[in-house]
Amino acid sequence: MIKLVNLLVRADDLTHEEFAEYWYEEHVPLAKDLPHAKKYVTSVPNSPEHSEYDGIVELYFEDMGDLKAAFDSDVGKEVMADLEKFAKPDEGPTMYVEETVQFDEDA
Repeated sequence: MIKLVNLLVRADDLTHEEFAEYWYEEHVPLAKDLPHAKKYVTSVPNSPEHSEYDGIVELYFEDMGDLKAAFDSDVGKEVMADLEKFAKPDEGPTMYVEETVQFDEDA
């Protein structure tokens, strides 16, 4: 599995609360339709005033081919265009990683 991890910075005209509200209510429903996506995880800081970033998004795909196909699709292009309405995508780092679970109580 390939995981895309992106640390998000909110758009200048939004509060942290407005950023999170738009992300969850408007953006996540679009992202649910990304082809080949296996899992979508969001995280926001409990104390945004003490955090460098406003959120973390994790998207899981079988491989890099599926990830590329997802973002090359019409839905992927729509998701990326929508991201720019509430975040500054080039401000936070992005990583493509293979996740290795070291510990999981639920497994």
